[in-house]
Amino acid sequence: MFKRQLILEDGTIFAGDAHGSLQESTGEVVFNTGMTGYQEILSDPSYCGQIVTMTYPLIGNYGVNREDFETINPSIHGLVVREMCHVPSNFRSEESLDSFLKAKQIPAISNIDTRKLTKIIRKHGTMKGILTAAYAEGETPNHDVARLADVELMNDQVRRVSTIKPYVVPGRGKRIVLVDFGMKHGILRELTKRHCHVTVVPYHYTAEEILRLKPDGIMLTNGPGDPKDVPEAIAMIEQIIKGVPIFGICLGHQLLALACGADTEKMVFGHRGSNHPVKDLTTEKTYLTSQNHGYAVTLASLANTNLKLTQIALNDGSVEGIAHETYPAFSVQYHPESSPGPEDTSHLFDAFLTQIANHQSDTKERELCQSVQI
Repeated sequence: MFKRQLILEDGTIFAGDAHGSLQESTGEVVFNTGMTGYQEILSDPSYCGQIVTMTYPLIGNYGVNREDFETINPSIHGLVVREMCHVPSNFRSEESLDSFLKAKQIPAISNIDTRKLTKIIRKHGTMKGILTAAYAEGETPNHDVARLADVELMNDQVRRVSTIKPYVVPGRGKRIVLVDFGMKHGILRELTKRHCHVTVVPYHYTAEEILRLKPDGIMLTNGPGDPKDVPEAIAMIEQIIKGVPIFGICLGHQLLALACGADTEKMVFGHRGSNHPVKDLTTEKTYLTSQNHGYAVTLASLANTNLKLTQIALNDGSVEGIAHETYPAFSVQYHPESSPGPEDTSHLFDAFLTQIANHQSDTKERELCQSVQI
């Protein structure tokens, strides 16, 4: 068994066993509290540029199957686990986690104190880290710590994970333009389940190009990184919000907020897991949600906008949902498509289609009134 080390920018060293690719890798070290769903986490484009620590101690016990991927080519920079299972036991399993990591060139480390690592991140926030070969006895990693100080974290993750060209997933229902900022396949599954005709477009598509497709509604997907690193998307949303119903998820939620004059900020360690409680302020209901984000909409910034707060996180009071008071646009910070996680909020896709139908009905009524007046 090859040995490997995870070195943090503050000089903390974790020594363990190497799995997957043997290549060296740097990235932002974060943690996810999900007990299951490692396959979906590994393939979620929102983890682009990050080294993900799983807080649940045993990972890989049900293997990897062909059905639970959220993208074809993962963009995660590394995986950190306490114990990796090499002999999975599940009727859906087709290969081991280690085999998958090797095939996708993803480095991983096991047999380290993930509890200690998680406590460091919770206290000091996410930080840069490097997965590198273990040092011989007596050697020190000082040069690696110095190298980390000069490492610039990515600011172009959306460009890396978004589709290059538009494509269509045919359907007979509502025509949805899905702006891909790092889309999970779960979002497509929910839309196609409802017979939508989906046109997936790149993140930099202009308002004019989108409106030319004559959409009934526009979906702003999840994605990695800082929403302020995608100014072209903010400008696009500013132009389309008046005329077409919009539903934003995760990064799409943050971009909608910025387009409406609100602000976003980087969180200390973010929300990443499958059991985050969220309260709907309209219905007074609480839902368990799947989340993966390191930035959030600032609550105070909503005061000077036409946005209203619709949902909050019960753990820390952060913004989890907003809706425009004039235009047919709403968004949530979490993942209603789950994948992985609870399916408590999948009804939001139905709410989006209802919003589209209501908007179309109102538009026809206005046009009829105008024609009568003429």
